[in-house]
Amino acid sequence: MDQSQDENPYRSPQAALAEPVAVPAGQLADRIVRLAASILDTIILMVVFMPIAYFGGYFQQVMDNAASGRQFMPIGVTVLWSCIGFAVFVLLQGYPLHTRGQTWGKRICKIRIVDLDGNKPSLGHLLLRRYLPVNVVAAIPLVGMLGTLVDTLLIFREDRRCGHDLIAGTRVVVARSESA
Repeated sequence: MDQSQDENPYRSPQAALAEPVAVPAGQLADRIVRLAASILDTIILMVVFMPIAYFGGYFQQVMDNAASGRQFMPIGVTVLWSCIGFAVFVLLQGYPLHTRGQTWGKRICKIRIVDLDGNKPSLGHLLLRRYLPVNVVAAIPLVGMLGTLVDTLLIFREDRRCGHDLIAGTRVVVARSESA
């Protein structure tokens, strides 16, 4: 190399460019199949959660809040019912998530959650890094709706990973027959 190039402050930096690491084998789940699994999981959750919310007085609180002219529920009520909803989710989905890396909806749709190495993530990892952050954001008035929308729309990336997948370092793949 010429000495004048070594001393040139305007020269572009030199870098060793490496090819991106390929994602390990495992056919990515189709977007529509992931949507179907999510809808099934939501139906399962609502069948259990709605009676709890009704008999727990949540709907009455919503009506009282609206009648008083307030736009948003008090933060304590929101936090309480978000925690109850998350607890119901864990009670319903904890077992299949722990044993197979699947929710009931994913099991029905024959897809599963894996980490980027293709292994089943631990239940703690899934709950604390995949589900809890999205639920916390979703509970924030106005911001939650936008956050949930952005999280969902990220599925249109080439690697089909939503925001919660990016946070948790997971992806959703077609389940092999022995794990479905």
